[in-house]
Amino acid sequence: MSTATATSPPATLELAAETLPRVWPSGWSLADLQQHLGGIPAERIRLVPAPGCATEQDLLEIADREDRLYELEDGVLVEKAMGWHESILATWIGAQIAAYLETHDLGQVLGADGPLKLLPGTIKLPDVAFIGWSRFPAHRLPRRPVPSLIPDLAVEVLSKGNTKVEMERKLKQYFAAGVRLVWYIDPGTRSARAFTSPTDVTELEEDGMLDGGQVLPGFQLSLRRLFERADRQGPAPAEG
Repeated sequence: MSTATATSPPATLELAAETLPRVWPSGWSLADLQQHLGGIPAERIRLVPAPGCATEQDLLEIADREDRLYELEDGVLVEKAMGWHESILATWIGAQIAAYLETHDLGQVLGADGPLKLLPGTIKLPDVAFIGWSRFPAHRLPRRPVPSLIPDLAVEVLSKGNTKVEMERKLKQYFAAGVRLVWYIDPGTRSARAFTSPTDVTELEEDGMLDGGQVLPGFQLSLRRLFERADRQGPAPAEG
């Protein structure tokens, strides 16, 4: 996450492929790899381990050793775009969902350091995720490895390092995996989009409300209140 809205890559990047080929063309360059990943900045692509060779274990070891968050795309480690303001927004969204779950025992809420294996070769770190109880297995999950759990709700707070094609690709991946609801929060325009499929979207301006729908029945969050809370740099004025 960073301090601006998602940016659009050049028109040539609109042709980004959905997945990397199993055998890469011998003439591929870093630019080709960027295009296939949605036109993301080159600095977000980790070259060691070599693209195409990275594993889940590499992702976990780097997170422990360097305190940096990566997602895994077909053997390529892609650094998660982050920033302090977006982190505040994500934390408050997660906190509001956690408070809702205190009185609605429907599942668990995760933050951005909770990696999830969504599809073969694909590990994502939504800024906030809600996973309903029905998606948990009967056995207790191990604490360390990345679980193969599909969230019901995935929340992404857009950052300067994100691109339009990248987020469109990620949206398709979420719904292909079985996610039911996706929220894209845009700090730059103080707006949001709520998706129930890659093509079914509700556009929300600053005066709108995030609605949990069938995933979190009765849950609502004011975008204006969310952005105002994230903008604060001191205590609220005393009343009276």
